Amino acid sequence: MNGASGTYAFNNVDLTLQPTSGKWRERSDYGMDGGGHPVYSQVRSFELSWDLISTTDAAQIINAYNVVGNTGTVVSCLPEWGNVNYEFKNYSGTTLQDPTVGEYFIGHINDLKITIFNIRTNQ
Repeated sequence: MNGASGTYAFNNVDLTLQPTSGKWRERSDYGMDGGGHPVYSQVRSFELSWDLISTTDAAQIINAYNVVGNTGTVVSCLPEWGNVNYEFKNYSGTTLQDPTVGEYFIGHINDLKITIFNIRTNQ
């Protein structure tokens, strides 16, 4: 499913609080081939960040990870790689890294991050 910009989701469930920022991370570089071209991983990763998030909204992110943990995969709705119109796309078979959380502040968490791995973009 492709959609208009703006809705991050896991397994077709929109995040109750959309992230402050999201970014595609650099692919792993495995060196150079015989022709002098860089060799990159065939999969990409994407990082979601929240500057300030309530513990209730953070629980949705943490539970998304806990459901799939180390053994399962998730469908992640992210901005499509290389799409100049900022349209979102569902990427199946993705995996999640354990979320990291910063300091607690009056019922909120500063600096929550989660990284999505195993994203196949065909580019």
